[in-house]
Amino acid sequence: MIILLHGFIGAFILFTLLWIIQVIRKDAGVVDIGWTAGVGLMAIYAAFVGEGWLPRRVLLGAMGGIWALRLVLYILKDRILCEKEDSRYQRLRARWGSKANAWFFIFFTSQSLLVVLFALPFLPGASKTGGLSVFDLLAAAVWMVSMAGEWLADLQLAQFRNNPANKGKVCQNGLWNWSRHPNYFFEWLHWFAYVLLAVGASSFWLALIGPAAMYLFLMKLTGIPHVERESLAKRGDAYREYQQTTSILVPWPKKRNVL
Repeated sequence: MIILLHGFIGAFILFTLLWIIQVIRKDAGVVDIGWTAGVGLMAIYAAFVGEGWLPRRVLLGAMGGIWALRLVLYILKDRILCEKEDSRYQRLRARWGSKANAWFFIFFTSQSLLVVLFALPFLPGASKTGGLSVFDLLAAAVWMVSMAGEWLADLQLAQFRNNPANKGKVCQNGLWNWSRHPNYFFEWLHWFAYVLLAVGASSFWLALIGPAAMYLFLMKLTGIPHVERESLAKRGDAYREYQQTTSILVPWPKKRNVL
């Protein structure tokens, strides 16, 4: 589809620019900004060129755009401006050695395909005709709950980390007492908003790619596995106990730790 082609070209240009920044700053973490911004811009673009009911397209574009803006600002504040290069990219840089910049160029620009993949869930809602339905209202509700939950989880973690007395400890404040990764849970939940917007559209199945792909990435690839390894390395037995008692993703009452 022409929308996806435009998205791929735009994302490729964006990641190339971010790669140049990476070469200058020696911090490949900016790739995370590109993915988030690219997906958000695709939501807005799909809403703009779509042929569905205008208010629904406005809602879709607003949801995707605001989601991306919040996450980009969070990544900038939490990872890019306040910390050294993420350990994931440090390991890649060390592995690739003198050819790191060349490999990072391939790594960065290949993210354009992921932008296209996560743009697919926007297309059914942008093309769906017909007026307001209960599913549109449910979509807005799910989006608001997920945004509020992710913001609260990030805030609780930041407050915990900013207290010097908590150095080396495991955050179990608020939502973190119910899930080891509540921020990821609400990120995953957010993608169901686009599924609800797409109910009744001829290409409804495309919307299902969002939560399915996000679950795969969070649980098996770049999300939770990396964070779990880092947390075990830094906090040892305290985190192992946390793993035994606390749900990995979906917020749930703690289990008793049986020794």
